[in-house]
Amino acid sequence: MNQTDAFHRRIDEALHNAQLRQNFRSALTGIMARRAEQFPDETQLQALRDQARAVRANALVRQPELLERLEAKLTENGIQVHWAEGPDEANAIIHGILERAGAKTVVKGKSMVSEETGLNHYLEHHGIEVIESDLGEYIIQLAEEPPSHIVAPAIHKNRREVAELFQRFHPEIPYTEDIDQLTQSARVVLRDRFANADAGISGVNFAVAETGTLCLVENEGNGRLSTTAPRVHVAITGIEKVVERLSDVPPLLEILTKSATGQPITTYFNMISRPRQPGELDGPEAVHLVLLDNGRSRIRVDDELLDTLRCIRCGACINHCPVYVQLGGHAYGTVYPGPIGIALEPQRIGIHKVGTLTSACTLCGACGEVCPVRIPLPKLINRLRAEAVDGLRAGTAVRGHGSMRKPAEAGVWLLWRWLYTAPSRYRLFTRLATRLRWMTPPWLGAWTRYRCAPRPAQRTLHELAREEGFRNE
Repeated sequence: MNQTDAFHRRIDEALHNAQLRQNFRSALTGIMARRAEQFPDETQLQALRDQARAVRANALVRQPELLERLEAKLTENGIQVHWAEGPDEANAIIHGILERAGAKTVVKGKSMVSEETGLNHYLEHHGIEVIESDLGEYIIQLAEEPPSHIVAPAIHKNRREVAELFQRFHPEIPYTEDIDQLTQSARVVLRDRFANADAGISGVNFAVAETGTLCLVENEGNGRLSTTAPRVHVAITGIEKVVERLSDVPPLLEILTKSATGQPITTYFNMISRPRQPGELDGPEAVHLVLLDNGRSRIRVDDELLDTLRCIRCGACINHCPVYVQLGGHAYGTVYPGPIGIALEPQRIGIHKVGTLTSACTLCGACGEVCPVRIPLPKLINRLRAEAVDGLRAGTAVRGHGSMRKPAEAGVWLLWRWLYTAPSRYRLFTRLATRLRWMTPPWLGAWTRYRCAPRPAQRTLHELAREEGFRNE
């Protein structure tokens, strides 16, 4: 099955799942309302967006230098730095770290980059047990599903579905649909895993070059336990997460939490700068950071597509997307769904593999209006649509450009351009179209699946204007 057919099949399944759509609408409506409450002053919001954009733009422009400074400072602090070109290399590095440490069980905090690499499946294939410690991630791990949202991975499930899942895997726990009780039940299940795990794995929200500090944002405390309780902590992140100074973090943190979940601040903000030191009572004995490229350097060389890498993974664009709320994340078939996924995944994976994603956008502009770091998502998506069908573009950084070009469709547009660039040809064409309107075919591809085929009017606009006394000067 080709990418287009597979994408359409997933869309069809989502649109015929009324419960799924209700779950998304219920959850996202509340998130959008809470976000709006956090930004009552429009002037302050725009100033904060400008500041956050400037911080991320500066970091991207100076990325090579900042990454070198980050590595030097982390090494000075006692954190071991590893570089990975792609998913296979990143997984092999982490597996090697765990193998040398004799680790057989791992507790893992939320990490979208590890979803990019398929880390869980890789480690389990090599005999290492991985338990997700984030509640949402734990739910979808039980369900054997990928995340459907980059902030709330189990947002597609309601409380009844979660309760039934817990009952199936943990029959010893009394059945309940109460959210607080379900959360407490999960904590009971996970508590022993934290205490007995050989290693912990986490993501990184910001990596500070100035101080060699890894910053993690979370609400449940699981991230803190994953990074401090086990004797080995492995963090994995994309190379774009580096920022220059520690003072760059507060504006990013403020706008991240407010944009993502409508909170003034998250419950926990973790800053990790070194492993446990002599005389200290807690913390890991060893800390490792894996910096993953996976196409990011290729994206960065394009002056326009570079903006994609400013993303701070807040999910605001997803929350406000009218297409996402109807389909959910799984319909996209990629790690990152929604507008940011449409912009990032064809660049990361290649248009020839996931270029159909660019059609899952109405270009309404909602994503661009709410993005806290002002990524022009509609503009980028439109650029990728052009890349998908433009076989003439030279020097592009996007793999698979032109792979969705259809000769017949391209020929139709060339004919259209030929007709519309000469007034005499245009007038002749419209005159013939009105006279031969009865020849309009009743079927015009997918457009007429739910619509009637448009038929030319009986007379052209020029003819009607002349009848009213208007003449071309």
